[in-house]
Amino acid sequence: MRPTRLEKPPANRDDWRTIRSLLPYLWEFKGRVILALTLLVMAKLATVAVPLVLKEIIDALDQPRAMLVLPVLLLAGYGLLRLSSTLFGELRDAVFAKVTQRAIRRVAIKVFGHLHALSLRFHLERQTGGVSRDIERGTRGISFLLNFMLFNILPTLLEIGLVAVILLSRYNVWFSIIIFATLAAYIVLTLVITEWRMIFRRTMNDMDSKANTQAIDSLLNYETVKYFNNESWEAQRYDEHMQKWEVAAVRNQTSLAALNSVQSAIIAIGATLLLLLAAEGVIDGSMTLGDLVLVNAFMLQLYMPLHFLGFVYREIKHSLADMEKMFKLLAENEEIKDKPDATELIPGDTAVRFEGVNFSYEPNRQILFNVDFYIPAGRNVAVVGHSGSGKSTLARLLFRFYDVTAGRILINDQDIRNVTQKSLREIVGIVPQDTVLFNDSVYYNIAYGRPDANREEIFEAARAAHIHDFIESLPDKYEATVGERGLKLSGGEKQRVAIARAILKNPKILIFDEATSALDSKSEKAIQAELKRIAVNRTTLTIAHRLSTIADADQILVMEKGSIIERGTHRELLAVNGTYAHMWELQQQEEQTRLQLSGNGEDSHNPPP
Repeated sequence: MRPTRLEKPPANRDDWRTIRSLLPYLWEFKGRVILALTLLVMAKLATVAVPLVLKEIIDALDQPRAMLVLPVLLLAGYGLLRLSSTLFGELRDAVFAKVTQRAIRRVAIKVFGHLHALSLRFHLERQTGGVSRDIERGTRGISFLLNFMLFNILPTLLEIGLVAVILLSRYNVWFSIIIFATLAAYIVLTLVITEWRMIFRRTMNDMDSKANTQAIDSLLNYETVKYFNNESWEAQRYDEHMQKWEVAAVRNQTSLAALNSVQSAIIAIGATLLLLLAAEGVIDGSMTLGDLVLVNAFMLQLYMPLHFLGFVYREIKHSLADMEKMFKLLAENEEIKDKPDATELIPGDTAVRFEGVNFSYEPNRQILFNVDFYIPAGRNVAVVGHSGSGKSTLARLLFRFYDVTAGRILINDQDIRNVTQKSLREIVGIVPQDTVLFNDSVYYNIAYGRPDANREEIFEAARAAHIHDFIESLPDKYEATVGERGLKLSGGEKQRVAIARAILKNPKILIFDEATSALDSKSEKAIQAELKRIAVNRTTLTIAHRLSTIADADQILVMEKGSIIERGTHRELLAVNGTYAHMWELQQQEEQTRLQLSGNGEDSHNPPP
């Protein structure tokens, strides 16, 4: 195995830009934010007042016995201030909780919505496991960032300012010099070393996302892993990412230990110098014993939060690193967007026209070349051709998953780039070749075609797709779960669920993308008749491999290498004796051979229904 090394970390994002992007979410609850900040100030004022009262108590008790009086009011005030500093802090957290949780919710839904708004191109290239982990870490980082930046860094800075004013006004200037020198050394050291350490955190995040992506991809393809006996190979691939994560995590932890040690040394030196200065003042009479206690208390109040401030700064930097990839997702460009002046599509008779359409997935790989055809309202146009000829690309363009490179697609003379995507997709339904279902009930997956449909409409759609009886035979009937990507169902069963879903949607334009490819001959004939029934009076684009299923189409387009090379009815194309006629002859021979084998009692190797 190659020696493990740290990969180059992702480029650093502008941290202030990240922080500024959160401000709108804070101002959604202006009143709560202002109240929380007010409680924060009151808590810190109470905290700073505690040593001052403690000094007066010590000085009151540091008297000859004859003059000694119990300072009841001071003791009561001391207790009240202690309670106030804690109480105001807890009230502040309670008031601000809704602000934090709402910000997390708003950002999460914004990222989720943005991901759905991105083009199919992005989703074909995405790594689901890594994306989900990036969002999870990013939303968690928001909570930490908001709470600790507002309620740890700001209060500590406020406390440092208040203590500095008190010390400057009451004591030798050297007290302030020592405190500020210690603070400066501590802060500079923390900033420099923390920035250096961020390479390890970013590498940890990167390796964590990659490991999670590989793990989820492997689990989703569990059967393939088993087919090829590659469990150890998958474990090795996973471990390669985890090894790099381990190296970064160890370096992260050891550098943290070194940073904490140096920070503690700086604080210890500063505290010792302050106590020496205060003790000398008590001896020469310029300070009382209460002053010594006051300086010591202020020192503890400053240095303990300061020590925590180092931790908070590190964690805030970690949170910003965690949020980097999530905000990078938000920065991802929406390739397909509604124009500012986009209008609602007027369905009308829903005639479809492709005019001189050229299309490329990549600049150097053109898929469609000057594709031109017309589907009159209520008619069925079929597209056939070998794999890779560009048939399924037509469906993706009609749904506007991509925009054409040249030419245009019209529905009732309206360029689909000028109408809203929502209104376009409301009138288009599809039965795809590769049906992927949600890991939910059969009922949910059928109802997804029209979520507001009632139960009887869903049952009727299932009957039309010839799957109702099968569902009723299941132990849980319509509540039976279909598994991840529908793996609990056979290919034919998934296809019929997809057909039911399309029937339920009741679209004006239908796309059948090899809709019966997973069915056996008997089921195919039954469902083919049903598809013809639901396609009546609907504009239909049928993408087919089996030519027998589209022989009665109003027009058949034959595609090859992205171009239409033949067009006409079934009879016209057979008469031409070209590519279509050759394909028809081959498929008829295959069907004849299959029937002969079936007649001899041999397995026809049809896929299960």
